[in-house]
Amino acid sequence: MTILSDKPSFDDIYMELAFNLSKKSHCVKLKVGAVLTKDTRIVSLGYNGPPAGTHNCDEEWHETGCPRDSKGGCSLAIHAECNAILYAAKNRITLENATLYVTLSPCLACARMIYATGIRKVIYMDSYAEYKKIPNDEGVDFLVKFGVDVHRYQQTK
Repeated sequence: MTILSDKPSFDDIYMELAFNLSKKSHCVKLKVGAVLTKDTRIVSLGYNGPPAGTHNCDEEWHETGCPRDSKGGCSLAIHAECNAILYAAKNRITLENATLYVTLSPCLACARMIYATGIRKVIYMDSYAEYKKIPNDEGVDFLVKFGVDVHRYQQTK
């Protein structure tokens, strides 16, 4: 008798975790989660929100979200992937050849940080360009141009 395995893939596990982490976000506009792994082990987690010790947007500005900066972006938020990278750096965890799972494709600024830290694979769920209604995912384009393996998540369960 052959028993078929019903085990989820690591991609499914880590993307589900990133999605669940996004629910921790205090952002009123968009909730994003990120998981960093190396050799199938979790090394860091993050979700978008303000730096510790500042205001939580959903508590301080629960209807409108935090004030906008001069370019129309959040004035307080740190993106999920940056929070995960910063936590790893704070704890002296090297990210060389790591994989990033994130619920929204990286913006260009985050993509530069991802590349600079040595992360070599990015799997994202939703498109930043589609969310922002812009022509292309600049962050994804940047990463691909410089040799990072980037692809949109496809559930295998």
